[in-house]
Amino acid sequence: MRYLVGLIGSGIGPSLTPALHEREAAELGMHCEYRRLDLDVLRVPARDVGRLLDRVRSQGWAGVNVTHPCKQLVLAHLDELDPDARELGAVNTVVFDGSRAVGHNTDTTGFQRSSARFLPDAELDRVVLVGAGGAGSAVAHALGRAGVSSLAVVDVDPARAAAVAAVVGGSAHGPADLPELLTDATGIVHATPTGMAAHPGVPFDVSLLRPAQWVAEVVYRPLETPLVVAARSRGCRVLTGGGMAVFQAVDAFRWFTGVEPDAERMLRHFEEMVR
Repeated sequence: MRYLVGLIGSGIGPSLTPALHEREAAELGMHCEYRRLDLDVLRVPARDVGRLLDRVRSQGWAGVNVTHPCKQLVLAHLDELDPDARELGAVNTVVFDGSRAVGHNTDTTGFQRSSARFLPDAELDRVVLVGAGGAGSAVAHALGRAGVSSLAVVDVDPARAAAVAAVVGGSAHGPADLPELLTDATGIVHATPTGMAAHPGVPFDVSLLRPAQWVAEVVYRPLETPLVVAARSRGCRVLTGGGMAVFQAVDAFRWFTGVEPDAERMLRHFEEMVR
């Protein structure tokens, strides 16, 4: 079996997703070619994601993964959404099924499986979620399914924070509320692009963190983001974005091929690459 897939997004040069898919396909006796469609390199604005979809579909691609800043913009160019993608209002995997483009979202299941595996006993009494974009919305749903008691959603866009908070029964806040929110939080999840190679920095004042808290990151490239490093140095338990990235790839692989990949093997491969 031979197939061609790719990744659409901004600043995706360091992504390890192509290698994850190609090696797992080879392990299963298949051939996968996974290409990057970096908006910055192509000099294509995010609003033109529909044109990119039309181009790759006409070239016989099996599908594409979609990342920042296109997870919500891509919705207008799809023929169908699976229930999770429809509920989240964001897509990170598009499968071409004949003449139809079908949107899926593996962010929620990716975060669920990663947190269950690497942070199984995390206290979910009072959680602060920083970022209410595509990844933030998915994480909010995952936390809701995990039984979070109180979820504070923080975003620079008040309407976006309110929309995500309303779906999961949480509260919406702006960045100015973070110092007060983090004082009582049992856990913090960061779900913005800050910390990526193309978006360096930390999303908030790390001096606000306390050793009793856990901190989860969705950025995985670099794996040791400034937030992860700072949280560890302050004694916090940390969940990197690596597990979420791998479990996202596991689900996307299944959508693209109809074949179940070996998740444990993909985790080992990821660990080899980041070492």
